[in-house]
Amino acid sequence: MNGCTVRVGGLLGEAIAASRRGRLSRFIVDETSPAVQLFAPAQRDGHTAGDWYGEHAGKWLQAAARAAAHDGDAALRERVRRVARFLVAQQQPDGYLGTYAASHRFMQPAPPAPALRAWDGAPSRRTWDLWVHACLLLGLLEVHRHWPDDALRAAACRIGDLCDRVLRTGDPGRPPIDVLTLGNHHGLSATVLLDAIAQLHADIGEPHHLALAEHLASRIDALPEPALLQRLAAGADASEIATGKAYQLLWNAVGLAKLQRLTGRADLLAALQALWRNVHEHHLTLGGGPWGGVAHRSREVFNARGTFSPHGYVETCSTMAWILLNRELLAITGAAVHADAIEQALWNDLLGAMAPDGEDWCYYVFPNGRRAHTTAWRCCKSSGAMALEEIAPLVATLDERDDGDVLSWHLHGPATVRAGDAVIEQRGRYPVDGRLTFHVHAASTARPLHLRLRVPAWADGATLEGAPCAAGGYVDVGRPLRAGDEVRLILPMPPRLHRRSQRNVQESVAPDGAPVRQEVLRQDWAALTRGPLVYATGLVDGYKTGETVLLPESGDPIETLTCAGGDGAPTLRLHPLRRAPIDLVPYYRAGSRTHGAWRLTWLALAPDAAAPWTEEGSP
Repeated sequence: MNGCTVRVGGLLGEAIAASRRGRLSRFIVDETSPAVQLFAPAQRDGHTAGDWYGEHAGKWLQAAARAAAHDGDAALRERVRRVARFLVAQQQPDGYLGTYAASHRFMQPAPPAPALRAWDGAPSRRTWDLWVHACLLLGLLEVHRHWPDDALRAAACRIGDLCDRVLRTGDPGRPPIDVLTLGNHHGLSATVLLDAIAQLHADIGEPHHLALAEHLASRIDALPEPALLQRLAAGADASEIATGKAYQLLWNAVGLAKLQRLTGRADLLAALQALWRNVHEHHLTLGGGPWGGVAHRSREVFNARGTFSPHGYVETCSTMAWILLNRELLAITGAAVHADAIEQALWNDLLGAMAPDGEDWCYYVFPNGRRAHTTAWRCCKSSGAMALEEIAPLVATLDERDDGDVLSWHLHGPATVRAGDAVIEQRGRYPVDGRLTFHVHAASTARPLHLRLRVPAWADGATLEGAPCAAGGYVDVGRPLRAGDEVRLILPMPPRLHRRSQRNVQESVAPDGAPVRQEVLRQDWAALTRGPLVYATGLVDGYKTGETVLLPESGDPIETLTCAGGDGAPTLRLHPLRRAPIDLVPYYRAGSRTHGAWRLTWLALAPDAAAPWTEEGSP
């Protein structure tokens, strides 16, 4: 899925440009940068802890290679290739290219019967070695994809060969090591290697790498944990699988999706779709990010199904992984729901984690909470920059069909797409305005080119060239494109009021055997959206971190005001009863995008005296 080149503008283009000037230009400069020196013998050979820090080099290679190729940035290209060559020079004769001393590498079996901390499924002596190799392998493959280099190709294959010997086939006199013993969260931090190994086979084509990918998938489904495919087939909630760690579960799912694309396995697709539905329906914030942190020791674990709290955590790494999973499912199924999900996460929880300078990112964002920019070494700064570089290739894709080529436009916003010798430009101010024009600068001379446009699920009343079109899918323009054509798509963006309830219900059985179900806690909340954008306010009245509002029983309490702010997004003014109006702006820029600013998405609703708590099932 691709076949075209994309240049984005508008809000997304500004964010990508800031990231390239910021994180991608400053965090790693050359082989002397601290994140790269982790792989040099002086640090590596004495390193017995490691944690995840080695991931940064691989993530930077992925993001910076795409940025340099997209912009034609010769200076950044040479920096990327220089860092990649330095890393390859650190590879050991057996293929090892990590950050650990010899005694703590993944080739060494874990101590027998490691003690597990029940809350996070972590062995007492944990390793992130395979995690780091997965990131680095993906980074080397990305660089090789843009600027083919036999040394990078060979290094990537040696990593795959080493992993195959250690994890699947074993060496003479040395049995293979179970991958589930090499990572925390019941092994899920090690089995993420599947993503990189599946990509290695897709790019290089060696059969034994595909065999390793199949082996890793079988271990992901191993009993008793994580048993991912079996648990999903039985209807398990994401929070109930292994430790429910959002990033690890979703990254493993990305690997399974790549394997599905290689093999066509129906069981993998069924499991992935079950996981997607579960996360989409029960584990996303209004801003589209997977969230956790409610009544659990770990902030990064999916909340229990049905849990709601406006103070839950969204880890930026999890938002990235959710975008990647939807990227894969969009390629497999072509279903618009996956583009909808990418868009929701992009415009809200992803951009809401990024600072205007492109350098600072939030480790966590909260629907209601303080914005906090994290330190340079935290995983989410690299994940955020990497996620941004994923978006442009997803804007539009080109596919062949019997009556010509089809250009599917998945993600809206100012952009220019070149498909063969055709050039189409989307004009407008999306996501702050739903009036879109597609101008055809040049048409295909080889084959007819047809255009199909996504109509988001929220866009009730959408029209294409004046004719109604259904929300939640794609609409065909209906004629081959010709130079000079202009196609107009209008996506209505009325403000919408969303309500959620935070509830605690206790269930028991009375002495006579009758079921008793009593609601003992309830708090109702309201939030506003407009089009794809979630809205939020800062400190209410200049000092309150929350507010309870009483809304009128009839009539629309929301007023749309003229734009305020450089992005042109209108302010929404909420008119509660018995207090002054409250103004809200798009979530990503609430609080001026500064460290320490407060953002309030959900407003508490006044209790409804006409609907008292009930005790159901009692005599």
